[in-house]
Amino acid sequence: MQKLKSLFRYKDVFRPGSAFRAFLISIATFGLAYGLYKGVIDNYLAEIVHMTGFDKGVSEFFRELPGLLLVLILAVTYMFSAERIYKIGALFMLGGMALQSFVPPTKFLVILAIFIYSLGDHMQLGMRNTLSLEYAHEGRGGEALGMQNAMHQIGMLAGYLVVIVLFFFLKSSLPLFRAVFITSSAIIALGVVSTLNLKGNSTPDSTKRRFYFRKKYTKYYMLEIFYGARKQVFFTFGPFVLVLFYGANAMTISLLFAISSVCTFFASPLVGKIIDRVGYKAVMVTDTLILVIVCFFYGFAHHLFPMNIAFIVCCVNYVLDSIISLASLASNVYVQDLSDSPEETRATISTGVSVNHLITILIALFGGWIWQTLGIETLFILSAVLGLCNSAYAATIKTNRKKAS
Repeated sequence: MQKLKSLFRYKDVFRPGSAFRAFLISIATFGLAYGLYKGVIDNYLAEIVHMTGFDKGVSEFFRELPGLLLVLILAVTYMFSAERIYKIGALFMLGGMALQSFVPPTKFLVILAIFIYSLGDHMQLGMRNTLSLEYAHEGRGGEALGMQNAMHQIGMLAGYLVVIVLFFFLKSSLPLFRAVFITSSAIIALGVVSTLNLKGNSTPDSTKRRFYFRKKYTKYYMLEIFYGARKQVFFTFGPFVLVLFYGANAMTISLLFAISSVCTFFASPLVGKIIDRVGYKAVMVTDTLILVIVCFFYGFAHHLFPMNIAFIVCCVNYVLDSIISLASLASNVYVQDLSDSPEETRATISTGVSVNHLITILIALFGGWIWQTLGIETLFILSAVLGLCNSAYAATIKTNRKKAS
């Protein structure tokens, strides 16, 4: 509820001379477009493009590839302002979505459209935080970031709700999927128009232009590898299992995403308080124990229950995984505990994101092969094992190093 209240205090958070209104409008529109897109893309790939689990892994490889290339992209555009990079990212998003709207539903062209859209989305990702901090009053950066994130989540939720209504009344078909992609393209175009009012010259965070490796962060990098691997299994294959294995339609998937989004929206402040109260180490260790249960039921529910009950069990566990994934915030607190300055914290977390993407693109391909050859049971056993490795490794970290020094 605090997040909802804060949305109406934007004048207290952002500087009056900044372009924060145009920025927040663009955040909401891009979120709405993404909600429409995400709500249907898994069903589109399964029902229209006829992708298998392995094909989904390949598409996810190219969707995640821009995240790995982001450091190189920002190095090339280092002379551009954050506003300009944000606008360029919006144009790539528009191009990718427009391409998805009109190309024949062949695997190569669809994956190309996914890659272009993802490239723009990843370019915008870091700039959202940069612009939020730049436009905020001094000392209100945290609230600005929270407001930006809330606006994006509300936009996505609205997109999911639109998909639910559409697929409740209309039968799934290629023309309907195309209509959703075209609508999403039009909304992105409105967001692009809104970005034209971003006239500032904010400097992108220079720490995001390079990798920042230090020996003292070795355990953090390893935790990011374990987390990225186990996260990718659920993010890539969780919804696709529901579509391909259980036959869930786009309306059901969007409803699941909407419920998950609402739950994480309200759970995130609670998880933050838990991290502050019990410590980041305890959170990183214990969240994986819940993950093992989630993975077990996701992979074996169809062996234990009738298919209709197994489907509901998997949906509940998908939402539960979304909530426990918030525990990844604990690793950022761990980095802050180790670092000597805010700049070092930002640089390390930025490098952690790139390390995370490196493993996720590999898991996407490897996970698709496992599904195709060994079944979904083995795929989610792998996710549980990776989670246990994450938990065991987190148990070895030392806490409160600043206080001890």
